[in-house]
Amino acid sequence: MPEIPITDNHMHIDIVRGRGLDAVRDFKNAGGTHVFLVTLPSRHLGVFVKKSEDYDLVFRQTINIAEKMTAEGVKTFPVLGIHPVDILYLSEENGIGKAVEIMRGGFDLAASYVQKGEAVALKSGRPHFPVPDDILNASNDVMSHVFGLAKDLKCVVQLHVEDMTADSLKSIFGIAEKAGIPAEKVMNHHATPLVDEAGSYGIWPSIPAAKDNIENALKQGTRFLMETDYVDDPDKPGFVLGPKTVPKKTKKLIEIYGEEPFWKIHQENPSRIYDVDIEI
Repeated sequence: MPEIPITDNHMHIDIVRGRGLDAVRDFKNAGGTHVFLVTLPSRHLGVFVKKSEDYDLVFRQTINIAEKMTAEGVKTFPVLGIHPVDILYLSEENGIGKAVEIMRGGFDLAASYVQKGEAVALKSGRPHFPVPDDILNASNDVMSHVFGLAKDLKCVVQLHVEDMTADSLKSIFGIAEKAGIPAEKVMNHHATPLVDEAGSYGIWPSIPAAKDNIENALKQGTRFLMETDYVDDPDKPGFVLGPKTVPKKTKKLIEIYGEEPFWKIHQENPSRIYDVDIEI
């Protein structure tokens, strides 16, 4: 079978506690070629944030790991951000107003790396489970700030939010529109296969390659990306999906659908959205 690029749009790698580069080699040996590497939650890495500058350690680690992955033969693009659940810890310790200030400052640091060309995108969002209104409003405030940064940088924002529904898409679109960022630069990570619904707003879904998600998405076209959301946590092996999943799923579906849809999903879409080169 001829080679095509195979891109995992949302992966985490922990070279200290996790499988690290061994997981990357699994991805490569299964046929994977490109990864968008997303910052792990700060507490996962043992960083207990007290001030905005504390996030810099996490961002620099992400960039360093991306360089190591690229050296292994998997071209890797860093996506820097702050996990939305940090608003809970920070609010408990500092109050909501200060928590927002710390997170906004952290994102300003992340944006500086995008501006320097050391990262390609930002990651923001809101808790994916029910939270009090003041926490939700604070999360939306932070998200709006990130959209504003991304508008100026002309970069993508990956979002960690609740399950993607018609209502959640409408809400996200409203915040993005007010911030002035084009919806085409907004990506719903861990998305449900509502490709047409997301497309009606201009938002990009990044869909986990689990069960029949990709088959259901393909019924609506190829306007989406594929991901594992692999977290590389030794306490949760293979969670959310293992590093081989996207290449293996892609190769299996090529036998049914042919290569053309997957050139679109793995090469044309990410190249266009992120303004990067996806080449093999």
